[in-house]
Amino acid sequence: MKINTMELPSGKSTALYSSKKAILPMLTLILLTTIPLYLYNNSPFITRSVEIRINSSVPLFQKNNLSLALHSPQNTTNDSTNVELDQKCVIFNGNWVPYPKEPYYTNETKCVIDDRQNCMKFGRPDTEFMKWRWKPDECELPLFNAVQFLELVRGKTLAFVGDSVGRNQMQSLTCLLASAAYPVDVSEVQDTKFRRWLYTDYDFTMKALWSPLLVRTRDADPNGYSLNSRMNLYLDEADEAWATQIENVDIVIISAGQWFFRPFIYYEKGKVVGCHVCHRRNITDLTRYYGYRMAFRAAFRTILNHQNFKGLTILRTFSPAHFENGYWNEGGNCVRTRPLTKEEMKLDGYNLEFYLTQVEELRAAEIEGRKKGLKFRILDTTEAMAMRPDGHPNHYGHGPNENKTLADCVHWCMPGPIDTWNEFLLQMLKIEED
Repeated sequence: MKINTMELPSGKSTALYSSKKAILPMLTLILLTTIPLYLYNNSPFITRSVEIRINSSVPLFQKNNLSLALHSPQNTTNDSTNVELDQKCVIFNGNWVPYPKEPYYTNETKCVIDDRQNCMKFGRPDTEFMKWRWKPDECELPLFNAVQFLELVRGKTLAFVGDSVGRNQMQSLTCLLASAAYPVDVSEVQDTKFRRWLYTDYDFTMKALWSPLLVRTRDADPNGYSLNSRMNLYLDEADEAWATQIENVDIVIISAGQWFFRPFIYYEKGKVVGCHVCHRRNITDLTRYYGYRMAFRAAFRTILNHQNFKGLTILRTFSPAHFENGYWNEGGNCVRTRPLTKEEMKLDGYNLEFYLTQVEELRAAEIEGRKKGLKFRILDTTEAMAMRPDGHPNHYGHGPNENKTLADCVHWCMPGPIDTWNEFLLQMLKIEED
């Protein structure tokens, strides 16, 4: 069996998993172990470690130069409430383990779940995808605590900059917080891509800043806009949709991904420097990774040079798609009902290249940020989500006007594995609070 992960929306695919070569799982394990550790060890402030003494109810946070880590329990359980913790581990490295308890919320919870990710509402027949929990290799990841999160962000503003997968995470967070508080919609515009919520009891604002390509764009296809239409990408100009909105933001979570597969004409300093899948003889053909790298470089440079931004910048890493049995627009789907193991999962091709590209740009920004007192961190979700081909809506989630014959193997069901991203986020904010 072979999984094809779709390079949406360009129409090409890359193998995520192949059983034909026994050596590939070994190489994957090596990559997943050595690459994060290399990046962490060579970028001492992107991630930091944390010690949590859960059994004493008194959290004690420690900083060092290695990684964001929790301490390992002597007794391994999923309870995460009464355990002795003794040695640190990187929380982003691990496996999915069975977790029979109910999810944090349901599709009946008083929170906003986009119909495109509301898998239960649209009749997904299996529920096993909700019965797994992320288990770091050498410790337990504490359960999400809504009150604790809200206290950490009291008086602050959190912005999600990116595409609809970033908004997917934002909606997950509102549902996780619903056990403690409901927000008021204080959006300044009707467009839900720029939704803003206020948790009045905590003076906490959360907002979405839609910018799927992070930099300025312009439709350039003579046939009009479509999922594969050509666009001009101005790689040295940040998109004002977010760049002008972060002055009073305390935490920016930035991400981007699947939009970078479409055809582009690349511009820098107002001049064409190349293109991606433009099929023009007089323009240099550059890779999608060039555009991806330069877009993140421009975004991080904008943050670094922003006169009034003093907040925390978090990169949420690349979220893999999982199309099998064809391309996204040619019958491809994602029908699996269980996670992959590390031995089954293969992180390579564009998934790995995008991941490494954005982390390299983050590391460069972090080094420069230290000179200006700005903090850059990594929310490393790529390994965990590469193992979850079962977590997508497939055909069980669609907007009112969308083509229901196309499967969604890009976004994530809610509730589902995307909730783990916010469990990670909570631990990161605990560290920063110290």
